[in-house]
Amino acid sequence: MNKIIIVSAILIILTITVSLSVIDQMAIAKSQTKIQFTKTVTSSHDPGIGQEGFQFALLLSANQNSLYHGSVTYTSSEPVEIIVLHELGKQDVRGQATWSVDGNTIYGISVIAPPSKANSLDFTGAALGFRSKVPFTTTASVDGWIRGQPTEVILQKIEPKSQSFALPKSHVPVSIPMHLGFFAGGPVSYIITDSSNKTFGDRISGKQNWPVGFSPRLGKVPSSAQDTIYSFTNGIKGDGMYGYQGEIFSNSPAQSDLYSPLHSLITVSWKIGQKAQILDSVEAVLKAEKESRIKLVKTNMVINTPHVSWPGGQLQLRNSTDITDESSFDKGQILSISNDTKKVTFVAHRGWGPDGRTTYYIITDATPTGPANLLGVSVAPKLANVLSNSIVSEMYQFKNGVRGPGPLGYQASILSSTLEGNYIPVCRVSIVEWNDPIYAGILETISDINNKKSEKKITVQLARPLSNDHIMNCPLIESLN
Repeated sequence: MNKIIIVSAILIILTITVSLSVIDQMAIAKSQTKIQFTKTVTSSHDPGIGQEGFQFALLLSANQNSLYHGSVTYTSSEPVEIIVLHELGKQDVRGQATWSVDGNTIYGISVIAPPSKANSLDFTGAALGFRSKVPFTTTASVDGWIRGQPTEVILQKIEPKSQSFALPKSHVPVSIPMHLGFFAGGPVSYIITDSSNKTFGDRISGKQNWPVGFSPRLGKVPSSAQDTIYSFTNGIKGDGMYGYQGEIFSNSPAQSDLYSPLHSLITVSWKIGQKAQILDSVEAVLKAEKESRIKLVKTNMVINTPHVSWPGGQLQLRNSTDITDESSFDKGQILSISNDTKKVTFVAHRGWGPDGRTTYYIITDATPTGPANLLGVSVAPKLANVLSNSIVSEMYQFKNGVRGPGPLGYQASILSSTLEGNYIPVCRVSIVEWNDPIYAGILETISDINNKKSEKKITVQLARPLSNDHIMNCPLIESLN
């Protein structure tokens, strides 16, 4: 009798083993379909029972007896959680988190990453979606497989398309006061954006009712990267920096090899007993000094005073005054010049500071000639000389990846300088390229760049058109959010 029981038990075990093997082979034999696409989804109120407080967007819909596995890379207008659903029988719930629309078909729900605006993760499950407490739009790329035959996915023709992400207020107009000066007997209109001396900058800020950035690093810019400006401390009353006649410049953008927007400040004072008069050229100033009529004092201040107009030229005006989040960087940086109001309206571009905070900047001058002409700004080769002392900020521009409002048609730039930190308005451009754009996401900080670089997800190289460093005068302005 015992022998019969033992034999029967062995037969049962063998039967179960064979059955499980057959079931496993059948599961493996299920067809797998490659799935690879990019899709943009917009959230709506989560239809799940008990999920009323969430916004939800489904990327991969649930199909009975089908399983997705692969990777997802996304960018989103708001931080979102990635939600993975798993098929679950009612008897298997046992207190775990679930998601269901009708209470009959139930899914286990897993949150596989904390809220983020961009991420790249692996997943396995019956469905995939995003959720947040606020409405959002998300662009996601999926690279994976489907085990089973989910009809609605197989029959759907999925057209791959580029990822895109637009920041609100990516380009905005900003009006800046203009000052009037002279070069070689002719009129010059210019702006004052930055100063190496805080006291002087604060005084100019109050005088022009527009903030001048404090940049102590400007004072360390090598003389080979500077030009000269003469400012009068007495004499004939006027709108100059000290309340007297307009400033005199040693060069203008018409002398591109000599011009720099970074000016070393020399003060001019009429000596006692001398009759003041309007001087309108460097030659006139040097002649008056030689005649002992004036005193020149070279200060240790450097100010950023880009020219807007000069004898025989001016900065390029954009063809259209309509500015949108999709506006390009090329064909001019200014919208209007008003001699009546003494204001110039620039296009300010939105980017990220080193820590991910929003920053805005304008572009007034650049080198070499090709990029400067494309941007519609003054050519200033002397700006490249800032590299001799490494007195420069870094600007990272994106060559591929997520399309957006940046200079090259992709995401917005990241800058290494802030108005609160060790600020310098001169930027050296580096190009960021995703090694595999399918995995591209939005980067917002210098740490993001360094991390992706160490992971070999991106390549970062200095921009060197025609073997020349690409340098821009890109003063930061106060946040316009």
